[in-house]
Amino acid sequence: MELGVDDKSISRKLKVENEYGIHARPAALIVKEAARYTADLYLEKDGSRVSCKSIMGLMTIEGFPGSWVTLIATGSDAEVALDSLEALFAAKFNEA
Repeated sequence: MELGVDDKSISRKLKVENEYGIHARPAALIVKEAARYTADLYLEKDGSRVSCKSIMGLMTIEGFPGSWVTLIATGSDAEVALDSLEALFAAKFNEA
């Protein structure tokens, strides 16, 4: 059986650069953005992997300022989903 696009995972390593890290507001923004896509989206740090569609999971990942996380996506819209979430990280979750 040949693997299709939906069976391949892609990932990107990102730095948490906003002042307070991944707290309730950034977690809610990640969930809201992730919900726009059919791809399975995960955030991984220090061996823990949580769904980007779970606010409670994201709150447990310990995404402190300056820490590195890996975004992982699988599905037909995985690349565009990662682009969108990466932009959210780059914008520091729109915090001043």
